[in-house]
Amino acid sequence: MIDSPRVCIQVQSVYVESQSMPDEQRYVFAYTVTIRNLGRFQVQLLGRFWLITNGNGRQTEVQGEGVIGEQPIIHAGSEFQYTSGTILETPLGTMQGHYEMVDHHGQPFRSTIPVFRLAIPTLIH
Repeated sequence: MIDSPRVCIQVQSVYVESQSMPDEQRYVFAYTVTIRNLGRFQVQLLGRFWLITNGNGRQTEVQGEGVIGEQPIIHAGSEFQYTSGTILETPLGTMQGHYEMVDHHGQPFRSTIPVFRLAIPTLIH
């Protein structure tokens, strides 16, 4: 029997004040994603899909190959971490999505990226 891929995704976001311009409705956020392979076999990340929602409810979809120019192979028991960023017109928003991946047999599967919040620190109580 083939082990099903077990991938855990965690995201941490931070507000990048030095690159933001609130007077021009430009709020820059960085996010660090950690992808852990909890399965017994390697997996590979081939593509990404993001749904970005700003504080006004406006949604933007982003999709493409790999992440940060890579299509990493994540070995069993290891992890891959990267940092990227996004710009919102509002001081609050969310991101969520999924990664398109393949298992060690080349079978495609999706790993869900749970929704996470983008917020300037003064909005968090």
